[in-house]
Formats: sequence, C-alpha cells, structure tokens
Amino acid sequence: MLQRIADLTHRRARLVLVLSFLVVVAMGALGVGAFGKLQGGGFDDPASPSSRAAEVLDEKFGGEQNVVLLVRAEDGRLDAPPAKEAGRELTEGLAGQPGVTQVMSYWSPGGSALASRDGTEALVTAHIDEDDSDLAAAVSDKWTGDRGAVTVRAGGSAMLGEDINGQVAADLALAEAIAVPLTLLLLVAAFGSVLAALLPLAIGLIAILGTFAELYVLGSLTDVSVFSINLTTALGLGLGIDYGLLLVSRFRERLGAGDEIADALRTTVRTAGRTILFSAATVVAALSALLLFPPYFLRSFAYAGMGVVAVAALSALFVVPALLALLGHRVNRGRLPWAEAVRKPEAPLWGRLAGTVFKRPALTALPVLAVLLLAASPLLGASFGSPDERVLPGSAESRQVSAALQKDFDGNTGDAVSVVTREPVTSDGRVAAYAREVSRLDGVVRVQAPTGTYAEGRSVRAPGPAEKELTAQDRTRKLSVTTRLAPSSGAAQDLVRDIRALDGPGGAGTLVGGRDAALIDSKQAIGDRLPAAVAMVLGTTFVLLFLFTGSVVQPLRAIVLNGISLAASIGAMVWVFQDGHLSSVLGFTPMPMDTSMTVLLFCIVFGLSMDYEVFVTSRVKELHDAGADTRTAVTGGLSRTGRIVTMAAGLLAVSFFAFTTGEVSFLQMFGLGSGLAILIDAVAVRGVLVPAAMRLLGRTAWYAPRPLKRLHDRAGLSESGPAEEPEPRTPAGV
Repeated sequence: MLQRIADLTHRRARLVLVLSFLVVVAMGALGVGAFGKLQGGGFDDPASPSSRAAEVLDEKFGGEQNVVLLVRAEDGRLDAPPAKEAGRELTEGLAGQPGVTQVMSYWSPGGSALASRDGTEALVTAHIDEDDSDLAAAVSDKWTGDRGAVTVRAGGSAMLGEDINGQVAADLALAEAIAVPLTLLLLVAAFGSVLAALLPLAIGLIAILGTFAELYVLGSLTDVSVFSINLTTALGLGLGIDYGLLLVSRFRERLGAGDEIADALRTTVRTAGRTILFSAATVVAALSALLLFPPYFLRSFAYAGMGVVAVAALSALFVVPALLALLGHRVNRGRLPWAEAVRKPEAPLWGRLAGTVFKRPALTALPVLAVLLLAASPLLGASFGSPDERVLPGSAESRQVSAALQKDFDGNTGDAVSVVTREPVTSDGRVAAYAREVSRLDGVVRVQAPTGTYAEGRSVRAPGPAEKELTAQDRTRKLSVTTRLAPSSGAAQDLVRDIRALDGPGGAGTLVGGRDAALIDSKQAIGDRLPAAVAMVLGTTFVLLFLFTGSVVQPLRAIVLNGISLAASIGAMVWVFQDGHLSSVLGFTPMPMDTSMTVLLFCIVFGLSMDYEVFVTSRVKELHDAGADTRTAVTGGLSRTGRIVTMAAGLLAVSFFAFTTGEVSFLQMFGLGSGLAILIDAVAVRGVLVPAAMRLLGRTAWYAPRPLKRLHDRAGLSESGPAEEPEPRTPAGV
C-alpha cells in the first residue's frame, strides 16, 4: 500500500496537489461555520439525577435561578427611597426582558432574605438559557454598573460560564500570538532551511481546516464543545511538526546517501509512512476512549482529536510526498549557516547517551526513575472537582459576586440545592415534613418550600407569592435549599448526599439538583467509566504495538514506561495546582484538580507519548530486522531519531506552554501538564529509560509466542522493499 502511494505521489505529483488544494478549499469553506455550531459547558452527565432535575425545573418551573445581580446601595441603606426605587426599577426591567424568567429580588414580596447581613447589599435573581451567550452578555451590559442610587454587578452560573468562555477565548488568542511566531522561528532553526520548515505547516494547516469542517458537521448533529477548537489548533500544529520532521528528515537522509529522488521518496514513504500510520493509530486509540464518557465536553475532544490525527496522517502520506517529489534537492533551498549540522541523519550525542546507559543501566536509570516517582507522589493526595469561579482571576465580576455571596449573606442563594418531584404530590403535610427534616441538616440555612420557609426544623414564614410558584400546575413540587457551605467543597457535596438519602415527598421520583449535585454526578459518571477507558487505551495500544513490532514484550515495556512518565506529569500538576506551589508565579487560586481536564490530559499525553515511542521503535526495529544486535539497534535507532523526537517535542511543548500565559487555571494546568509530559517523555524516557529497559530485557525484548508470530506475519504492517544495512556489530558479549 505504501509503495503504491509513493509511486502515485511521484508520478502524479501535480494532480495530487491540485486535488488536495480543491479539497482543502472546500474544507475551509465548510469549517468557517464551525464556530457558530459549537457550545460552551458540557461538563455534566445528561443522564444523571441532577441533569434530570434540571430538565424538570426547565419544563415546569422556568429553570433554575442562574443569574444573580448584586445590588449595593450607595448610601448604605437598601430601604432608602432612592435605593428602593432603583431596586424596583431593576427588578421590573429585568422581568420584562425577553428570555429572562423567574425574577425575584429583595424588593419583591417575601424577598427580605435576599439582603446582606449589614443591610447594604441585596440580590436580584433570575433564570436565562445558559446556552444563549448573547442573552447573558445583554443582561450584563444592560443592567450592571452605576445606576444612580445603586451599583450592580452580575454573577451566578450563567454569568460565570460567560466569563469563563470569554476569558478562555482571550487566553487562547494570547497563547497563539506567542506560540505561532515562536514555532515558526524554531522550525526554521530545526530544519536549517526556510523551504523545508514550511512543509510541517502545510500538514498542520490542512489538519486544522479539515477538523473544522468535521466539527461543523458534527455540531449540526449533536452537542460539541467550543473548547474542542483549542485541541484542534494545538494538536494539528503539533502533529504537522512531528510528521513533517519525520518525512523531511528521512527524505534528506536518503538524498544524502546518494539515492535518486524517486528512490528516496519510495524509501521515505515506505519507512516514515509506516511509522506515521502506526503513530496516528496509537493517538486515535488513546483519544477514542474519551467517547466512553457521558459529558459532551470530553466527547468533543475525541471528535476533534481523532479528526485532526486522521487528516494530518492523510496529508502527510499524500500531500507532503507530492511536494517532495516536485522539490527534490530544492527541499534544502534557503539553507541557513547551521544547516549542515541539522541535516545530518545522525545525532551522535543521543547514540553516546544510549551507549552509556547500556554500559551502566542501573547507575543511569535508577536516579531518573526515582525523580519521576517522586514527582508522581502527590497523586496519592489528589482530589477532584469541576470548574467554578476560582478558575477565573480575582478581577472577574462573577467571581467577585460569588465571594460576596459567601462572605456577606446568610446562605449562598446563587448556588442553592434544588429538590424537585417528577410526579404530582398532593399532600402538603408530606412536603412540609420533608422541608423541616432537610432544614435540620448541618450547613442548611433555610428551605423554601411550597408550604413556607423552614429553618432548624421549624417554620419561619408562611407561604407567600414566591412559595406558591413552587407548585406546578400538575402538582409537581420544588424546594430550594440555601446553605452556608462553600460551593464545590467536600461539606457541600456531603450535604447533597444527605439530602438524597432522605425519603423525599415524591419517593423515588424526588430529584436533587444544583451545582454540587452536578459535581457529584459528573465525578461518578467519569469514575464509573474510567476503568473501561483505561482498559480500552491500554488494550488497543498493546495490539497496535504488537502489530508494529511483532513482540509482546515491547508493548508492555512501552505501556509501563509511558505510565511512569504520565504519573509524574499529573503528580506534578497536583503539586502545582492543587497544593498551590507556583500560584504566585502563574496567578491562580489553588483548588482540586479538574476531573475532566485530568482525564483529557491522560488521553492526549498517553497518545503523544506513544507517538514518540513509535518514532524511536521504528528505527530500532529496522536495524534489528537487518541483523544488528540489541545494543547496536538501540544506539543506532536513538542516534537517528533522538534529534527528531526532541525537536518535535520541544516545538509542541512551546505550543502547550503558551497556555500558561492565560488566566483560566484549568487551561494553565492543561498547557503546563501537556508540555511537561512531552518533554519528560522525549528526554528522560526515550533517552534513558528505554535504553535501560532494552539492556535489561536483552533478546527477550523481541519475544512473541509462535502462534502470535504467525499472526504478525499475516496481519502486521511490515515494510516492503529492502531493509537498511545494519551498522557494524559490537563485540560479542556486550
């Protein structure tokens, strides 16, 4: 197959490029519309009790109150005539705005609980569709700021989501403004030629445009997160660099060895193309595990990641060979002064490092292994949560409002726990008894029910107009539980569990919702499916590496070493972002690890680590199959791939590290964790641990039972054509 691709791209290079150009233009035209199809959010399990509660609230009660306007009286008196008039005007105006429902305020009948302890601030709460970002922005623009007798700030989950999306967009724009020019400069330095440096960019551009087109189609059919754009651009550029480096380096190597252009192209596609196919398959296998998780935030990264890998691989196998066929020796045009050094096929430093490790595997590998295990140790104390106001900088208005609610009010009205019944409940006595029981739980300030308001197990206010709205026309009921507990805290989650443990007025049809309930359900949905996802990643990776190497030992060795590298990287992120080290440098607030981002980090980093695994193992296997002993194969393979892997990892790490310049902490964590993991894998694992493991394994590194060897002979993708000549063997016994 690869031989036919090489012949096609050589004989019909111009036709391949013309057709590719037309396809890219079509993908670009379609992909422009992707941004209008993608959505924010997507962190919750749609089948969970909290999501079902939200559906009942939307359908029968006008939705949860997800907008909180914090109103401060300028003279410090909420009931002074100017403040009272401004508050009523704000309440009535907000209630009259299209798309805004469930408006309640301190100045509404029965709203006295919505005042701060010192009487200088009050709340106006409402519901809007959280998917309508234009409405959230319109509410904020129209009703916040200086309004004469009062000053208004906006918070609540809807405004929090709007602030996070806006800040992420600004952070990504800054990251790309830093990463793209720097990457271009580093590409030119890495290739030593301006023209050769443009070839990886061609792969990256095609991959990004093709994935945008895919996201447009998928976004028209199902929910797709807008954050998938981030992965598309970063991974598209990164894989373009990886695949471009591999192809151009091999093509230059063969030209330097005296091959004609056609022969150099065939060898390049046959060898580097095989590596790219298996590399793409391993990354797709890792990302496909994200499809198992219910939140569409994670599934969206699978859509984007699998798409960008597939398009990048196709463009690497067809477009770049066609360009190389036309360029020939001109691929080195625009050479820079250091071009000869970077064009050499071998990097002796990496070969010498591998040779040193082979001589003293314990002395060289054990210190590296100890450092990685030390970096992984914070995982033992890791805790997990979901994004809240703390991921934003302190200057964000929604974060300031959330802090004021927790500090200055009796209970956080903006994050009340909602209890709803799916079936009609006719007994007011049963509702009242349940409300009293809930109000006795630790951390509960009050329970607002259709039968009145309750605190500490007793009724404190008779039902008024607001309470009467808690009974739908079909007699389904809603209760709102206000707590003094910090949102997303362990105590707040324990309270939700305690409420769920009670016998609700609707029996099994009683649902508990709200932010803390959604956090519990999201963690459970991810945790329940995590073992299957890990098994899927490891199983498919094992099969692919077996088909690639013909050995059952090599896949196990790769999985163990990549697991150590990954544990070290995530452990370091726990140390930084949960424990708070470097918080003053990066400007974030320490908080539990983001559950979804940690899973995403695992899948992406594992896939990219296997990417580099395939790069190195491909050259080692070529030399081994040509008759070289283990030491010669490993040292020769590393000397020929060490520069490629480190350059590719360094360039990709730059793209990820650029995310740390932003102000949203989960984006900083993803960027720092991904970049660090890539560098650890490229240097510590490939440079030291792989040679040490190969030295200890010896000939058993290539072992497979006889039936599996026969299976590999039939099903494994092997090179066609002559193998490379082995390097001179080392003396016997080494």
